[in-house]
Amino acid sequence: MQKIKKAIIAVAGRGTRFLPATKAVPKEMLPVVDKPILQYVIESVVASGIEEIVIVTSPGKEAIEKHFTKDQELIDFLRDQGKEDKIEEIEKITSLAKFTFINQTGPYGNATPILCSRDLIGDEPFAVIWGDEFYHSPAKPHLKQLIDVYNEYGLPVLTAYKTDDEGTKKYGIIDAEHIKDNAFKVKTILEKPGPDATTSRIASLGGFIFTPDIFEELDKITIGKNNELWLADAIDALMKKKDIYACMIEGDYHDTGSKLGYLRATVEMGLLNPELGKKFREYLKTVV
Repeated sequence: MQKIKKAIIAVAGRGTRFLPATKAVPKEMLPVVDKPILQYVIESVVASGIEEIVIVTSPGKEAIEKHFTKDQELIDFLRDQGKEDKIEEIEKITSLAKFTFINQTGPYGNATPILCSRDLIGDEPFAVIWGDEFYHSPAKPHLKQLIDVYNEYGLPVLTAYKTDDEGTKKYGIIDAEHIKDNAFKVKTILEKPGPDATTSRIASLGGFIFTPDIFEELDKITIGKNNELWLADAIDALMKKKDIYACMIEGDYHDTGSKLGYLRATVEMGLLNPELGKKFREYLKTVV
């Protein structure tokens, strides 16, 4: 079985929910405490064993590439200022993995960044992650949990996460058979069915392990709802040909693509920060 060593991270979205803040700054570069959202995502991916990362971006998001590539001018400035600790910190960011940056071309939709990365992935299994959400899962990173299930069964793996009635209106909902531990075999995925149309409370969130045959299904799908190209359509087609598994993730999910999710992530990660957490907690007691 081939090792999962490549990941696609999609960051081409326009970030309209956060305008005007995202007019000049990519939403994935908005800070959560002391580092951008995307850095949390990438650090977790690397901690899962990924060696090569394809970042699918779009015009106007040059700040992303700049953050994850070497900036000799900044290093020289910091050295002149005697800030060797900061040099070490920024050089660590650029050496996290082998990065490749490509611009998304094609129709709007969450299937497009995967198709754009096809030549860079080749004929091997790979991971797909969205750049505006991450998990705080200190026991085992999100993607590593998916990889462990893939290593057990050798088949595609989706991210599953427990949700509630309200979540059935916001997320795709997985109907699945529990196999063992955190592994499930997927029966169906219903797109935002609502609490009355399903008994399942398992949400399908971002984060996937795919075998290369997903590209064959991506080639066949057509523009769907809201004039977008949907990854879910390719997954549905692939599920008719082979088993697909889901991994119930252990950890705290942060959807920083929404304003409320972003605020929650900032508060929760702030409370966990070893330098700021205690003082921040005391401050919050004065305002709530």
